[in-house]
Amino acid sequence: MTMSFWPEGDRGFQEALRVLKDNTSSLDNAEVFPTASLGVLGDAGVLGWVIPREYGGSEFSGAELVEGYLQLARACLPTTFVLTQRNAACQRFALSENEPLKAELLPQLVGSARFVTVGISHLTTSRQHLSQPAVRVKLAEGRIQLDGVVPWVTGAGQADWVLTGGSCEDGRQVLVALPMDSRGITVLPAQDLLALDSSQTASIQLENVLVDEGLLVAGPVEGVMHSGGRGGTGSLGTSALALGAASSSLERLAEEARNRPELDEVLDLMTSEWEQVAGDVLSASGEAADSQAPELTNESLRQRSNSLVLRAAQAHLAASKGAGFTASHSASRSVRESMFFLVWSCPQAVVAANLREFAGLLDGPMAC
Repeated sequence: MTMSFWPEGDRGFQEALRVLKDNTSSLDNAEVFPTASLGVLGDAGVLGWVIPREYGGSEFSGAELVEGYLQLARACLPTTFVLTQRNAACQRFALSENEPLKAELLPQLVGSARFVTVGISHLTTSRQHLSQPAVRVKLAEGRIQLDGVVPWVTGAGQADWVLTGGSCEDGRQVLVALPMDSRGITVLPAQDLLALDSSQTASIQLENVLVDEGLLVAGPVEGVMHSGGRGGTGSLGTSALALGAASSSLERLAEEARNRPELDEVLDLMTSEWEQVAGDVLSASGEAADSQAPELTNESLRQRSNSLVLRAAQAHLAASKGAGFTASHSASRSVRESMFFLVWSCPQAVVAANLREFAGLLDGPMAC
């Protein structure tokens, strides 16, 4: 299960993968943020993948980025998840029309010395049922005032900036680069999660937080998260992380199969399925994807990736027998981490397909 963009001769990236794999078991601990692993990624140039070349980055294509996520998630899902949140902020900065802000922030984010993350779920999927916006915004006299609670901020306590936003009284929305040393910001205690506790995901309380309008990333505009043409739930990057985690489970299953030939049939079938789904995700991430394979939608690929990561983790657990049921075993961690994909940036259509598969209502895994 190897891909093409980073051959064995790319020693920097291969060394980064080795270190991440060595570090991953230590990240099953809420007290250990993946700072060391992010530093290794910075040294390998990975943190520049989403930074435009004019600001010192490498500006990878869609397919390169998706494959990179897949390989990184195979080595360490917690670190790669944190990386995606950091990259989401960098990508929004790069899309901004605020040229002075881009020139200030993006060169600082090519390396690991400064950390940025996102707090935007309240603008996309989280807390959409509330009658009042989670974060209220007022624009006046060159300042932006924010009040409310930003949920689900990965690495909130580690961040120098958080890309977040809120809604004005007239319904328009803004995105801002929020400096975390601003007065009125309180990072609430991190959530106690089923897995990925090392991401130190927490909510941020904002009380009369005032920032200069020079930190405006986008807006004010209706549906600010739909501007810019990127992102959104069910993205190919999310599917790539699921496939990376599935690949890790299948590698462990292969280790069990070396001395247990009765596992070969299951391993072969699941490996073949992985290769098909991974190939489709990479095809969909290519520049000509829309004309070549219009049926490969983000949601259908996410459905298939979700199904596979869940089943591969359970196969890993079943093959590991009782030892795999201990909390410290890699199979136990794989099962818990696979559950993350049921809730992380998961469109309702994918949730519905998950539930139908659980109920035995689909002809095949996560059929569309």
